[in-house]
Amino acid sequence: MIRRYVYGKVMETEAIMEKPQCQEGTIPYFTVDEEKMSFSFSMEESDRVYGLGENVRGINKRGWIYESKCSDDPNHLEDRRSLYGAHNFIVVDGKVQFGVFVDYPGILTFDVGYTRHSELKITASDWNLDVYVIEGEDVKDIVKQFRGLIGRSYIAPLWAFGYGQSRWSYMTADEVRDVVKKHRELGIPLDSVYLDIDYMERYKDFTLNDETFPDFAEFNKEMKEQNIHLVPIIDAGVKQEEGYPVYEEGLEKGYFCKKEDGTPFVAAVWPGKALFPDMLNKEARDWFGDQYKFLLDQGVEGFWNDMNEPAIFYTEDRLKDVLEKLDTFKGKNLDLNRFWEFTGLVSGLSNNVEDYKMFYHNINGEKVRHDRVHNLFGYNMTRAAGEAFERLEPDKRILMFSRSSYVGMHRYGGIWQGDNKSWWSHILLNLKMMPSLNMCGFIYTGADLGGFGSDTTEDLVLRWLALGIFTPLMRNHSAMGTRVQEVYRFENMDGFRHIIGLRYRFLPYLYSEYMKAVLRDEMMFRPLAFDYPQDSHAVNVEDQLLLGDGLMIAPVYEQNAEGRYVYLPEKMKMVRFKVDGTTEEEILEAGHHYVNISLTDVVVFVRPNHLIPMSSGGQCVEDVDFENLQYISYIDNGEAVYEYYHDNGYEKDYENPEHIRVIRM
Repeated sequence: MIRRYVYGKVMETEAIMEKPQCQEGTIPYFTVDEEKMSFSFSMEESDRVYGLGENVRGINKRGWIYESKCSDDPNHLEDRRSLYGAHNFIVVDGKVQFGVFVDYPGILTFDVGYTRHSELKITASDWNLDVYVIEGEDVKDIVKQFRGLIGRSYIAPLWAFGYGQSRWSYMTADEVRDVVKKHRELGIPLDSVYLDIDYMERYKDFTLNDETFPDFAEFNKEMKEQNIHLVPIIDAGVKQEEGYPVYEEGLEKGYFCKKEDGTPFVAAVWPGKALFPDMLNKEARDWFGDQYKFLLDQGVEGFWNDMNEPAIFYTEDRLKDVLEKLDTFKGKNLDLNRFWEFTGLVSGLSNNVEDYKMFYHNINGEKVRHDRVHNLFGYNMTRAAGEAFERLEPDKRILMFSRSSYVGMHRYGGIWQGDNKSWWSHILLNLKMMPSLNMCGFIYTGADLGGFGSDTTEDLVLRWLALGIFTPLMRNHSAMGTRVQEVYRFENMDGFRHIIGLRYRFLPYLYSEYMKAVLRDEMMFRPLAFDYPQDSHAVNVEDQLLLGDGLMIAPVYEQNAEGRYVYLPEKMKMVRFKVDGTTEEEILEAGHHYVNISLTDVVVFVRPNHLIPMSSGGQCVEDVDFENLQYISYIDNGEAVYEYYHDNGYEKDYENPEHIRVIRM
């Protein structure tokens, strides 16, 4: 059951596909304080709280305070309260079970037992929100109802489930050719290379650097002949430059965000001074979406949207003010307070909260200050692209994923989990975000494998890939200035070749489970607590996940570990894939086990009476045989049945019953 309550003047966000009829009376479970603009719920000691999509800390969100505020912050530490997405959906699981979605585009705070351990408190920045309360048979049922409410998740093309290599930045076409050549020569599977900002002409959206990437259409064709897809980045800021058609047309038609006095809002990002398209204005959104045609016409079939929180290096007005204040420090003795004031002036330039109050959107003729709708910017940038693809390439699936997002954007693209670090803790963070993102409709997702910032290590990349081979988006990505981390840079080629190769063997199962999760409004990744709610050990496990119907994964995420402890809520078959190509199987009883897992082993656990369809592998998705399948199975006192979904991965006849067949053993 879904009930909807409206508070204040609600601003339509289109997160919900069809809005249920509004209920009258008091919102259930919560105490409402209109003066403080908050909702409070008294939690029992044993209550667990799930959700909030992309965020820090555990699968159970209890004990911390979170903000829904799309934030450009690469330091994903435990003390952070927000990351790049705003996903305002939680489920309380305890004596009572219910879900709550707050459709609200501004900054929203979820105090989940932080101030008071027994209190869940949701606080808005102003009083204009839709609140949906969802009740169901169990947590999975509540999530399924919510997913049905917000609409079908984005479906990526099949090739986008292959391994992708990325780095900020590949500077020339020849550098990309070299990356592809080394993968192919060493037998390391690869399907895509991601192009960061240096493929552009001086960081200008929808341009190409003709000196370093000459004849891009021919280059793209050359890559496709090797089954490689080029995936360019698109940023949110449009460079302010006379003679640049995107800037001049957007300025002429009034498609950029403006200051209160009606003049353009100018801020700096990669190209320096830039303007932000008004993504919340339908005409501007359609115009921006049509710009992708420039690259589609070059043969591009995939994109990633970045810097769309939106990130701001500085604004013209604030930079001028800071430079004037810095002059006053000349010749001064910088004591403790003055030194911190000095450094604070410079560090306060980037993503300053006051700057988000300085520009406005045109929403259906109404002038709306940005901070009131901040979380909708990245969502609508990706929506602009998704709607344009339906106009420009209606019969083809185009890869699209974004850094910033809000519930509703899941219909137009996936996300990657932001600019993480080469930290061991971020393997675990990657794992923990998978189910909460699935809850909010983001199924095509994954992290920057090996870590984006900081210097990685060979063992970290190996361990992270052993998790990444199971996430829909599998991309190795790193930042300029860090240690290069293409896998051929390291010594253990057999290990890397083996682990990445397993991705292609598991593809029949992974793609099938992805498609079923999307089409049936289900979760591809689930905590053990969702399937074993009565098991007091399972409900507290936060470093293992159920993947689809039949698998459990338990990656190693600690440096120098030779294995890990695993909890099995029921008897399962452990399957070990070894670097020499052999497989070992062992039946383990329910309970706690220590499992040795070498750096080059991949271990999975098969649930009783389940089948896992696999292929013989390949060097790219095009090589994978999805018809003549192999199986790993665990049949315990009965038969194993698997519902296998497979289509051609490019067209959109998703509901065709011919895509499903039932396999029995």
